[in-house]
Amino acid sequence: MGELKKLVEEGKIRYIGLSEANPDTIRRAHAVHPITALQMEYSLWTRDIEEEIIPLCRELGIGLVPYSPVGRGLFAGKAVVESLPPNSFLETHPRFTGQNFEKNKTIYLRLEGLAKKHGCTPAQLAIAWVLHQGNDVVPIPGTTKIKNLHDNIGSVKVKLTTDDLKEISDAAPISEVAGQRIGEVLYRISYKFVNTPPPKNESA
Repeated sequence: MGELKKLVEEGKIRYIGLSEANPDTIRRAHAVHPITALQMEYSLWTRDIEEEIIPLCRELGIGLVPYSPVGRGLFAGKAVVESLPPNSFLETHPRFTGQNFEKNKTIYLRLEGLAKKHGCTPAQLAIAWVLHQGNDVVPIPGTTKIKNLHDNIGSVKVKLTTDDLKEISDAAPISEVAGQRIGEVLYRISYKFVNTPPPKNESA
């Protein structure tokens, strides 16, 4: 962070962001130089950052950049109504395999029903839900197709009331999501368990 701060002071970069960072790392980094944005996974079926990360970002004035707002593609529906793309990493993803996948399909089907009510696609509704979590939240859905890009952009036109947001959240209760958000090996080295080491003078 000290080196990045120097780059800002030299005019070589304007802002500093972090990705998948531990809360302690965020606080310590922000104390060296203000963090502009934090990238974390966040969607209807991955909401663990609501407990500590989001409040911390708001306390420090850090914007949130959620990746995978369409739930690793689940809410786009292709994996449910067709099949996973060949050689997709999702073939081994905990939420897309075995009984976990069968259970998670029901969440998609509920969202599909709500999307029809709002006159949009399930993917648009999923992105709209994330967008409505606050003006400091800017999701970054990924796609390789121009059509999907335009569809994703269309999510900003989906307007949701407080009651709508609750109905959508209730359709995807975290207690019913089957499987971890990432594989066990990656999960064990995720921000929940791993922190950057403090400087030697701090750890002494």
